[in-house]
Amino acid sequence: MKAIGIDLGGTNIKVAVVHKKKGILEQTSVPTHAELGRVHLLDRIAATVNSLTQADGVIGIGFGLPGMVNLAQTTVFHPPNLPGWEQVNAAAEITKRTKLPCKIENDANVSALGCLYFGKGKKFDSFVMLTLGTGVGGAIIHNKKLFKGTMGMAGELGHVIIDYHGPLSNSVTRGTVEAYVGQRFLSRFATDMITQYPDNDLYKRFHGNFDKLEPVDLTLEAELGNKLAVEILQKTGQRLGYAIINYTHILDIRKYMLSGGVSKAGAWITDPAREIVQKHMMAPFQEGFELMVEDLGNDSALLGAAGLAFDSFG
Repeated sequence: MKAIGIDLGGTNIKVAVVHKKKGILEQTSVPTHAELGRVHLLDRIAATVNSLTQADGVIGIGFGLPGMVNLAQTTVFHPPNLPGWEQVNAAAEITKRTKLPCKIENDANVSALGCLYFGKGKKFDSFVMLTLGTGVGGAIIHNKKLFKGTMGMAGELGHVIIDYHGPLSNSVTRGTVEAYVGQRFLSRFATDMITQYPDNDLYKRFHGNFDKLEPVDLTLEAELGNKLAVEILQKTGQRLGYAIINYTHILDIRKYMLSGGVSKAGAWITDPAREIVQKHMMAPFQEGFELMVEDLGNDSALLGAAGLAFDSFG
């Protein structure tokens, strides 16, 4: 059985033909060019789908994209960085252009489905996925199914407030998880820290060009023994730990998967997060707790989008 997975990002459109057992058979990527408008972008997505050589015999399309998606998995609301997409029945638009049935889902949710069907989540009935990219996305898998809430929009875990006096992010208030753990905001926090230490190697490398500073630079410096880099990542991991405590106390789910660029810091953030959990989470919730990094990488969203199609049309 084959399906098509689409991963729509701000920079690229990624499309793959996925076999239910064998995984990705073929994939391609083209620039998004979202600034050219909604119709142009939908046409571009459909043309990319139609260009795949192994697309014959697929059962349907799963489409992951930013923004909140309704319970029927047809309509997206106010996706960031997509002009003209305030409310779009993207499933119907793609079906009209490709003649294939289509379901859509939030990008963090399809990453979780990729983890569930093809990654480390296969061995768990329930887990929470946190995508630590430019911002922070979230998804909840419960009893092998995506938990969507009453209107389809559950899992906006990056917008949970952990300090309402804290820094701003893309959330409507201060001090959300995204403001501490998202790549854009982590880099800003790191810049504030580094400017206080002009003798540090990070200051010498990025002074006057802090826009180039990324979490991977902090990880590399931490591995070289840079104590400031270690401290920055440690504080990030601690904030992550507090967020996980909140999620666990609400959901009673004890397995956590991390993905996205910030997660590549690995133990530099996961160890401090575990320490906070061990210290502050209520004892009965700690039984069975696990925090791990999903290593499917960028393929997780394509695999999960195809998994959505297998669920919907298989």
